[in-house]
Amino acid sequence: MDASRKYAAEFIGTGFLLATVVGSGIMAERLAGGNVAIALLGNTIPTGAILVVLITMLGPISGAHFNPAVTFAFWLRREIAARESLVYIAVQVAGGLAGVWAAHAMFGEDIFQASTKMRTGGAQWFAEFVATFGLVFTIFATLNANEKAVAMAVGLYITAAYWFTASTSFANPAVTVARAFSDTFAGIRPTDMPWFIAMQFIGAAAAFAVCRWLLADGKEQPEAG
Repeated sequence: MDASRKYAAEFIGTGFLLATVVGSGIMAERLAGGNVAIALLGNTIPTGAILVVLITMLGPISGAHFNPAVTFAFWLRREIAARESLVYIAVQVAGGLAGVWAAHAMFGEDIFQASTKMRTGGAQWFAEFVATFGLVFTIFATLNANEKAVAMAVGLYITAAYWFTASTSFANPAVTVARAFSDTFAGIRPTDMPWFIAMQFIGAAAAFAVCRWLLADGKEQPEAG
């Protein structure tokens, strides 16, 4: 596969993911009448759904990572080269920002924003570790069990993790960076990013280590995300 097509797929996919996360958050908050639970539900369902769509259609091109922590985990498995993984991460972050700005434009918001929404503290940091561990574990274990089920498994996992984690499961450094530039329902203060991102990478590394042991006798699977 031509490398430029892989990078384009990662840019487009991450862009649509963030447009969905932020756009559905804006729509949900506007329609929920102040009911935060309903707003969160309105944010959750589109996010899980778009992941199924994006992974299904772009997985054969780039592996459908859309997430630096997932790319990092595949690098640990030596299924993606270091240079290519760095380009993946760069285009994921760029695509995420483009998706946020597109969402702002669609809803008549200021394009360039910085979030003021506080998301910090030990409980939320641990939640990001759990969320990202679970995501990477889901990907690797499902690849081992049934490669064709990865898209659905990831979409369903993120749908669940929105609700069982205190942080609402960012589980993605590119998503975290992009959401810092949206002062909307889905935002996170830029000053709160570093701990979220650190715990996401730690969670991904932990999932890699567990899966390397747990799935050691499983069949080899091609790269996917």
